[in-house]
Amino acid sequence: MTSDPHLEPLAELRPAEPHEAAAIAGIVRAAYARWVPAIGREPLPMRVDYAKALQEHRFDVVVDGQTIVGVIETMQRDDHIWIENVAVTPEAQGRGIGRLLLDHAECIAMAAGCFEARLLTNAAFEANVALYRRLGYVVDREETFLNGITVYMSKKLAR
Repeated sequence: MTSDPHLEPLAELRPAEPHEAAAIAGIVRAAYARWVPAIGREPLPMRVDYAKALQEHRFDVVVDGQTIVGVIETMQRDDHIWIENVAVTPEAQGRGIGRLLLDHAECIAMAAGCFEARLLTNAAFEANVALYRRLGYVVDREETFLNGITVYMSKKLAR
């Protein structure tokens, strides 16, 4: 169970299970759908084979009752944790689930002896960039990608 006051008491953060690939894909599609008009295409996370990704990367989910409402995909690197994807269902956005998932990824990094979290996002996803900045992430660089701009961000974690 989590103690986050924004989450209902039944919300649980736990590792994803392989049979949840379709549910995770659905959450990602729903969460990223709002950005399709902004960039004129499906964001890359909407195109991932999540059955395969679940075999290759760590996934953790937030479950509210019987429903998965958030997911984070991470990869442990030698000196940092890479946050490949974080998605929250539109109905559950604004409840602190994204922040909870990012905090969890940072805890995973520190437990592994890594004191930096890194991620990327599309500059057109202004709300996401703003959220990451509020949570202490800084922009490392920006690169042109598929007629848009990819924003690479990182956060130094407390030792």
